[in-house]
Amino acid sequence: MHTRYLDDFTVGEIFVSRSASLTEAQIMDFALMWDPQPFHIDKQASLKGTFGGIIASGFQTQALAFRLFYDLGLIAKSNIIGLGVDEVRWPAPVYPDDSLRNRVEVLEVTPSKSKPNRGVLKLKHTMLNQNDIVVVTFITIKMLKRTAE
Repeated sequence: MHTRYLDDFTVGEIFVSRSASLTEAQIMDFALMWDPQPFHIDKQASLKGTFGGIIASGFQTQALAFRLFYDLGLIAKSNIIGLGVDEVRWPAPVYPDDSLRNRVEVLEVTPSKSKPNRGVLKLKHTMLNQNDIVVVTFITIKMLKRTAE
């Protein structure tokens, strides 16, 4: 896909990313650094726990969702900055080697009233696994250029 600018997006439009997965080693490496809970880093403890094995940190899953969206190339040249993330939910666990894809829906396109060369894009991200089970949802708020400079 090619880069889009704010005015190129339409409310209700949907984009779907490629699929990707996390290995057990990637899950454990991330968790050792950022989210060292037993069900992310300790195979034996995780087998006895609620999830029956190692699961990915929700933060890692969310980061992967954003990466998959960014790889579409839609905002590669138009993104100015992220303004925030709202309504993060992790309704189901992500296991090693799950095949994940990000479904992204345009919620709002709002040109700036004070700076006509930019505006705000609000997107709802829904990451699904290979069984179409939702594993993370969140809304990103981004400031984008309205046109190429």
